[in-house]
Formats: sequence, C-alpha cells, structure tokens
Amino acid sequence: MPFNTLNCPTCGTEVKRYRNPVPTVDIIIEILGGIVLIERKNPPYGWALPGGFVDYGESLESAAVREAREETSLEVRNLRLLGCYSDPGRDERMHTISTVYVAEGHGTPRAADDAAHLHIFALTNLPVALCFDHATILADYAATKKPITPP
Repeated sequence: MPFNTLNCPTCGTEVKRYRNPVPTVDIIIEILGGIVLIERKNPPYGWALPGGFVDYGESLESAAVREAREETSLEVRNLRLLGCYSDPGRDERMHTISTVYVAEGHGTPRAADDAAHLHIFALTNLPVALCFDHATILADYAATKKPITPP
C-alpha cells in the first residue's frame, strides 16, 4: 500500500507516516451495441473494464479519456458518471477508490498498453469471472439500462 510521510522542514526527520486510498478510474465504453472489456496483461489477470490510476495533476475525466485511449485505442465522447466504488478489498494490491464513467466509443477498438486482448461483449453475455469489483459495477450499469414500466 502506498505510504506518504511528513518530514520536519528543518531537519528532515519523519514526523508522521500515513496511508491513503489511491484514486483510479474505470470506464464503460459503449460501442457496436455492446461494451468493451480488456483482458489484462498484468496481474491481476482476467477480463476487466478499461481503467487505471489517476496521474498527479490530472482530473478524473481526463484520466478516463486517457485510459480509454491507451488501453482500447478508442476516443470517447459523452462522458457521464456512473458512480464511485470504494470497498477497501476491491483491488487485492492496495486500497483504491474508483470513479466509474460511461461513454460512447469512436474508432477501431484495438488492445494496447496494459490490455493483452480486447472484446466487445453484450451485457447478456459477459465473462463469468471479472477482475476487481467489475461484476458489481456492470450490474449497476445494467440496472440503468432496464426500461421503467409505468405503474
């Protein structure tokens, strides 16, 4: 887990050590009637939403657009917030807080960067095992897609 320290400005002695959750973004990219999932090149292995760590000085929205481009080669438009996911166990490597966006993908999908493979899945035909808490995220997303029946 990342550690941050505060040091005395005069002598440099460490006066406090603390840990903070790490901000991340995930993005549900809608394209060709489905959503894009990547097969991760690095641990933890498996299928996941495109996403990653927010760089220092970067907005959440910019991070989502960057990660989409880096991992899927797609440009995204109409970025909208789905929600935030903060379960301390959502990532086995460290405590992360993910802000999840939904967007429309444009271009030719191609796996790149941390993605070994890429596939467009229908919501009704997702892989059984997804990394992190992405099954929960996609269930929340699917719930927004259901038509509301009037009383």
